[in-house]
Amino acid sequence: MKALITGAAGFIGSHLCERLLADSWAVAGVDNFDDFYDPQIKRRNISDCLKNNNFRLIEADIRDRDAMDRAVGDGVDVIVHLAARAGVRPSIAQPVLYADVNINGTLNLLEAAKKYEIKKFIFASSSSVYGNNEKVPFSEEDNVDFPISPYAATKKAGELICHTYHHLFGMSITCLRFFTVYGPRQRPDLAIHKFAKLIEENKPIPVYGDGSMMRDFTYIDDIIDGTVGAIENCNGYNIYNLGESQPISVNDLITEIEKVLGKKAVRQYEPPQPGDVERTYADVAKATGELAYKPSTSIQAGLTQFAVWLRNDA
Repeated sequence: MKALITGAAGFIGSHLCERLLADSWAVAGVDNFDDFYDPQIKRRNISDCLKNNNFRLIEADIRDRDAMDRAVGDGVDVIVHLAARAGVRPSIAQPVLYADVNINGTLNLLEAAKKYEIKKFIFASSSSVYGNNEKVPFSEEDNVDFPISPYAATKKAGELICHTYHHLFGMSITCLRFFTVYGPRQRPDLAIHKFAKLIEENKPIPVYGDGSMMRDFTYIDDIIDGTVGAIENCNGYNIYNLGESQPISVNDLITEIEKVLGKKAVRQYEPPQPGDVERTYADVAKATGELAYKPSTSIQAGLTQFAVWLRNDA
């Protein structure tokens, strides 16, 4: 079996590449190594994959239609489309870029999948699509027509486009709504990585709002388990939440990071940021029932593993 993974050198992508290679898949990994964060970090992410004869790196932008056509046309059984411009706050500053990459790039992959009759297509969506949903936990059946950032809007648009291609062309497509993924190789701009690094350097942590904002932090191994389950069970059109279902406040998160690092944080409270949702909380009953998804990594266990990586490998 052969998979095409976009965003292969990123945090989630590199872990998925390693898992599939370990399971004897052939993997073609697409990445453009943009400068959203240091491209050398991404190259380190896939350094082990490059040593595997079953891995091929394709350096290309998903907005390059011809490059995506060639990549898919080379013969694949499944496309896992992870590549995107990520982040809520940067999307407010660069909405046109986010729409171009996240919507047009997705269309290029879907067009290639249609042309070459790819049987399975996995699209990485986000818990951001729920906006400030008042009902918790968030269910796939909830209305998600009210995104509060351009990033969230592009992910919602991606889901809709995927449904269109399923309806028109009979493609089997699964959309995965990831809930705040963390673990070794997490992007340096994300909260856990950013907070831990600042604590290690004895620098203040910026806390936006009063620290009561809650997130359903989900460990990378659980996310990869869910993604592999989605690949194995991709049939028709489906949306699944992949979260831990154990939300924690930012204040409590910092306390847990302090415990695993053995150092106290200096908390610097700042005004709330536009586009940030108040809380995320995944209802994972559908994924549990249909993908055999069983998130099992507590925040304490996950942070311990992250701290080991941060101090030894980052």
